[in-house]
Amino acid sequence: MQKQVAVLGAGSWGTALSKVLHENGYSVNFWSRNQDQVDEINQYHTNKKYLPDSVLPEKLRATSDLKTAIQTAQVIIFVVPTKAIRDLAHQVAEFISEPKLIVHASKGLEQLTHKRISTILEEEIPIKKRTAIVALSGPSHAEEVMANDLTTITAASEDDESAKTVQALFINDYFRVYTNKDILGVEIGAALKNIIAVGAGAISGMGFGDNAKAALVTRGLAEITRLGVAMGADPLTFMGLSGVGDLIVTCTSPHSRNWRAGHLLGEGQEIDTILTEMGMVVEGISTTKAAFELSQEYNIDMPITDAIYKVVYEDAEVKYVILKLMQREGKSE
Repeated sequence: MQKQVAVLGAGSWGTALSKVLHENGYSVNFWSRNQDQVDEINQYHTNKKYLPDSVLPEKLRATSDLKTAIQTAQVIIFVVPTKAIRDLAHQVAEFISEPKLIVHASKGLEQLTHKRISTILEEEIPIKKRTAIVALSGPSHAEEVMANDLTTITAASEDDESAKTVQALFINDYFRVYTNKDILGVEIGAALKNIIAVGAGAISGMGFGDNAKAALVTRGLAEITRLGVAMGADPLTFMGLSGVGDLIVTCTSPHSRNWRAGHLLGEGQEIDTILTEMGMVVEGISTTKAAFELSQEYNIDMPITDAIYKVVYEDAEVKYVILKLMQREGKSE
């Protein structure tokens, strides 16, 4: 019997993952709450808002009926913004009649609670309704996956067999998946790299070059690792795909909406204007606040996160916070 997979969320990444699953021969229940978007996907095989240059497989169909999307699926994949995870998971739980494998491919931390996405899913989907929770993460631009560019990511779960199940779902000639048991470290790396990407975009927008970029990514990785280890993660996780790998792809490419938002900040635009004009969720902005508060809770030094927090939430000038970063007291690496 053909395995059915529900993909919840028709943004760029949800669309790309649906396309991979469809090409791998699985039946995909592709869900969006936006009926106009569903109609566009089904009639024109496009998703212009998120992937303007891509054409979807003709047989990939979407629905706006959540119950229909999940009832026949053995695997449910959440690919919605972090702020939407809890409410959607609560709705999904009401329609689950037998245990499902729960996967998420979102990257962020919940505001106020600072909880990881897997924790939110555990709270909203009762244990009797799920077999395991897997986080799918790594260096990946949806636009390149749509073009079958070589991509490698990680399926992380405390349950190794469930991680292998997700690995088998996605792996093919251009999309390679590794497994990892450190779901905490994978989720922290995935969330916090977006903050550093905002910073990388900002220094680019200000006209700084490769030296500054290399410094930011390297020291950004150091502070992500410090916080992750303090929270219980394996430090080696941050040297992998969901750590340094995701940092590289997100901090060096205009495909990244976090990088683009930072670039506009560096050029002098206001954050509210940037978010309005982009019209898409920029996870790094909300994650900055959560990470800043976590760094205080765990008493971890995170100067880059602090600097971006000051720009986004305290209206500090980008040039001022960059100068302050460079003027910090000399330290050992």
